Amino acid sequence: MMSNETVRATLGLGGNLGEPTEAMARALALLDADPQTRVIAVSRLYRTPPWGPVEQPPFINCCALIETQRAPEDLMRFCLDIEKRLKRVRDRRWGPRLIDIDILTFGDIKQESDLLTVPHPRMTERGFVLVPLSEIAPDLVVEGRTVVGWRDAAERDGIDPVSDDGSWWKS
Repeated sequence: MMSNETVRATLGLGGNLGEPTEAMARALALLDADPQTRVIAVSRLYRTPPWGPVEQPPFINCCALIETQRAPEDLMRFCLDIEKRLKRVRDRRWGPRLIDIDILTFGDIKQESDLLTVPHPRMTERGFVLVPLSEIAPDLVVEGRTVVGWRDAAERDGIDPVSDDGSWWKS
């Protein structure tokens, strides 16, 4: 990918410790302030049941549509740096966290590396990703099916909106 080419990517953000809404708002502001990245759309916030084997509080999740001139791995390193700046500690897979930023899709690219797999390998199974993503990219095709198609087939119990719209991060 050439460094001046702009690509649309989707991100999943979430957290369940501290003030996740504040952490996600700061993460989105840092992404939007990057000269190579622009936030195009953000979903409403959703309260979602915890995922994984660890007993923990519910999550707050959202998705964002961005345009970026960064290469996929560069964007992933930038997101990991934002998590670190917001005090994310990676001590347990699928455990509680202050902030989590996942790259869900990156243009039409399919790739797998130690740092990044796109499309995100489990996104099509996760209602907590598909419900907010369907607000901002309903017709996006992932693995041969639209986001809305995946959403309609996913488990969505307990996924409830907690903001009126996607402008919550700008206040």
